[in-house]
Amino acid sequence: MTTTTFTKRTTSPFRYDVVGSFLRPQALKDARAQFAAGQIDASQLKAVEDAAIIELIHEQERAGLKAVTDGEFRRSWWHLDFFWGLTGIEKKTLKQGYVFHDEETRAESATVSGPISGANHPFVAAFKFVQAHVSAGIQVKQTIPAPAQCLAELQRPENNAALRRVYPTDTAVVHDLAAAYHQVIEDLYAAGARTIQLDDCTWGMLAGNHAKGAETGDVSARNDAVLDQNKQLYLQVNNEAIADLPADLTINTHICRGNYHSTWASAGGYDSVADPLFNHENVHAYYLEYDSDRAGGFEPLKLVSDDKLVVLGLITSKTGELEDRATIINRIHEAAQYVPLDRLCLSTQCGFASTEEGNVLTPAQQWAKIALVKSIAEEVWGV
Repeated sequence: MTTTTFTKRTTSPFRYDVVGSFLRPQALKDARAQFAAGQIDASQLKAVEDAAIIELIHEQERAGLKAVTDGEFRRSWWHLDFFWGLTGIEKKTLKQGYVFHDEETRAESATVSGPISGANHPFVAAFKFVQAHVSAGIQVKQTIPAPAQCLAELQRPENNAALRRVYPTDTAVVHDLAAAYHQVIEDLYAAGARTIQLDDCTWGMLAGNHAKGAETGDVSARNDAVLDQNKQLYLQVNNEAIADLPADLTINTHICRGNYHSTWASAGGYDSVADPLFNHENVHAYYLEYDSDRAGGFEPLKLVSDDKLVVLGLITSKTGELEDRATIINRIHEAAQYVPLDRLCLSTQCGFASTEEGNVLTPAQQWAKIALVKSIAEEVWGV
């Protein structure tokens, strides 16, 4: 019997992985509530965060993960906290939050207050803390929201007037936003980061709006000219931000359709965004949501450039029920009809807590999901 030998993965993405965020421990939730109520100060909150992150690092290492994160424990949101850390962008309270399938989020956003820059971003110090506490041979993966995600936030109807007061044209804001991100990424690299993941819901939302428009007859939603304009704008800002970076810095991206308290925001396959996402975005690998029918089929993967990898998010992070092992393995081989098996990896579909509320599952179920991802990858790729 012939045994297939697969390339040993020594840099991200590894054959088994997670997206990045983890359920917040109760002590951290309590501390954040106390801080919001003025019962403890910032230094006291940081001490609780530090302890929780160190324990999470140990838990990830015990689980066998080769690239660990801080679980996004210093954040309230997977994306907004990063935006608020950029010069020229401020926190904003809205009348309505993001509308998900079953519920509405907290009503917070980000708005432009002046020229945008990436100098002295607080995420750099957060990375250094994790780097200082991992064991030898363990890599640190820094997750940040994609530049396109920030652009989309600033262009929301509630925020667009403030954006246009500072940046009258898309060209101007794309230039400064890409430059700001580039600065943060360079600072992270100087601090020792070698793997950065751009989390990006913009493509999933574009695909979902287009699919919904096709189903309902909403011409504005499925207008191909508008879709193409947005795709090119998102591609431009992402690619400009990651251009001319050191050769040993790996830039990956994660694409999903929303993840809040186990609910979702969009439904639609990758078909309408595969070009230019899979063939022209200059990333090393795509972490792709594929845990439900909302993500569509694998056929769009045929457009993935030959030098890129795909991390199949087949294990859901939204529920605690474990997937059927044989079904997941079969789906991996289905995807291999479009991307060779050697260029595939496996992960959870999204983080376990994209916001501090977290998804509806227990910590034990969270770690059981990771164990399943690892054991399936060991069977499929022999790692």
